[in-house]
Amino acid sequence: MIQDICLGNVMVDCDDEKKLCEFYAALLGWEKCEMYGQPAVRSENGIVFLFVQEEDYIAPVWPEQAGKQQKQMHFDFQVSDVSAAVRQAEGLGAVKAQDQFGGPYFVTMLDPAGHPFCLCAKE
Repeated sequence: MIQDICLGNVMVDCDDEKKLCEFYAALLGWEKCEMYGQPAVRSENGIVFLFVQEEDYIAPVWPEQAGKQQKQMHFDFQVSDVSAAVRQAEGLGAVKAQDQFGGPYFVTMLDPAGHPFCLCAKE
């Protein structure tokens, strides 16, 4: 292990860095900031999502399909009321994924750049 190593931030590629920053700031209630000259959001305990606009960005397809852009990662957010969280996320610009596999436990959403994320029931 590298001494003093820790997660610094999560870099999220997208087609519109400012729009995606606004979306996650509103969804999570995190502070908007800037890091390394890029728009970012930061939680109270220091978790940072940093948004990077890529000119040739291609949104991932979910669920995965052969020959299409695959997702590289996704966020799971725990919430007390999944249905209410889905409505709020939709109001901010997210869309419910067409295919759902979470039953009563989670709903898969797509952010404005097409990244899947899940709203999961707290246990």
